[in-house]
Amino acid sequence: MTITILDGGMGQELVHRSGATPTPLWATQVMIDMPHLVQEIHADYFAAGAGIATTNTYAIHRDRLAGTGLEDRFEALHRTALDMALAARDAHGSGRIAGSIGPLGASYRADVQPPHDNAVQLFAEVAGLLAPDCDLLLIETVASIAQTRAALEGALGHGKPVWIAFTVDDADGTRLRSGEPLADAVALSTGAAALLANCSAPEAMPQAIDILKATGKPVGAYANAFTTITKEFLKDKPTVDALSARRDMGPEAYADQAAIWVDHGATILGGCCETGPAHIAELARRFAET
Repeated sequence: MTITILDGGMGQELVHRSGATPTPLWATQVMIDMPHLVQEIHADYFAAGAGIATTNTYAIHRDRLAGTGLEDRFEALHRTALDMALAARDAHGSGRIAGSIGPLGASYRADVQPPHDNAVQLFAEVAGLLAPDCDLLLIETVASIAQTRAALEGALGHGKPVWIAFTVDDADGTRLRSGEPLADAVALSTGAAALLANCSAPEAMPQAIDILKATGKPVGAYANAFTTITKEFLKDKPTVDALSARRDMGPEAYADQAAIWVDHGATILGGCCETGPAHIAELARRFAET
């Protein structure tokens, strides 16, 4: 069995390395101020054993930029993120680029999804910017049925494979963050080339993988290492200092969890928020040759 090793978290890694105070623009603000850090983190993940660099475009949506004075930099910010990933890949000499498409409005919140036709247009705009320079498009942190439908409709048709990653209830991996059954979202994902679970507790992933693998397509997981998703973080324009990292999810403990995912059928492994290059290095050490 061949295991594909993804990279780990970008946004939190940028915040930690920059030493900057978190803002609602999160990773985007750090990239504006210190774009070289994005390339350095991609390079560190490749050096750790990742075969895929995920662009720092998760939070670059028009709604995130609204009211910041940066509305006119929407396209330019995507270009910067792509250039940093491409430069790191070229320096490494190998690897693929995944164009990250995060949720509209906010992470984990199904209640801020725009009307369907509007959402499709917004997702398609991002996909169109990313696809020419990427090997695949990665829809991340999908929290509801409506997000699934709109994101896939917007991302498909740009000439690149689309992977979709669902965020599930930390205590019940069979359900999306919206409370809807993961299986219902999976049923809508026939156009996706791979299905994953992401940005959820590591312990929730086995249940999710069992549902994802019923499609017969490649499946995987990349969990976060937050203690919990707080109510403060679910408010409008939150900052990540409303969240805290687990102290029990270092590289070895995280890889122990990943071994369970592999036992359940995962062939794509990576890390999400509060995982870093050391986590990916341990995943690569244990699983890259299996």
